[in-house]
Amino acid sequence: MTVALGSPAPNFDLFDNARQRVSLDAQRGKTVVLAFFPAAFTAVCEKELCSFRDSLSALNDLNAAVFGVSVDAPFANKAFADKNGLNFPLLSDYAREAVRAYGVAHDDFAGLPGYTAAKRSVFVIDPEGVVRYAWVAPNPGVEPNYDEVKAAVTKIGAAAAS
Repeated sequence: MTVALGSPAPNFDLFDNARQRVSLDAQRGKTVVLAFFPAAFTAVCEKELCSFRDSLSALNDLNAAVFGVSVDAPFANKAFADKNGLNFPLLSDYAREAVRAYGVAHDDFAGLPGYTAAKRSVFVIDPEGVVRYAWVAPNPGVEPNYDEVKAAVTKIGAAAAS
């Protein structure tokens, strides 16, 4: 079951593509965009993460931090980030704890029995750690609505300013 809107976002402690630990709790005070993606070096994932890269300054202007999350190893995530000039951390959920906590584990991914990847999904978490936006792709080939993600981040920023 996917994490419900209005519920506390599950904390995680994952390694980024520089092999540094990143926890969600340490991001309190910022809006966080978590973009779960199935696999580095695949066409749709590359397009999605490059779209986030290209809109990052607008999201940063709204006090948002973006993190990509996959089950790939930190080494693969680093090579993928380097190849695509990604300017935000890619987190490695190689133990599949975050994908299970967020309800976005894609078991038997690509017809491979026993292989669990992340479902393509996006969560926007407010500065208090509450899920304010959640989207899960109906299949791995569908990208998120980037305007919806930006609108969710903008709405959080507007609420914080009032």
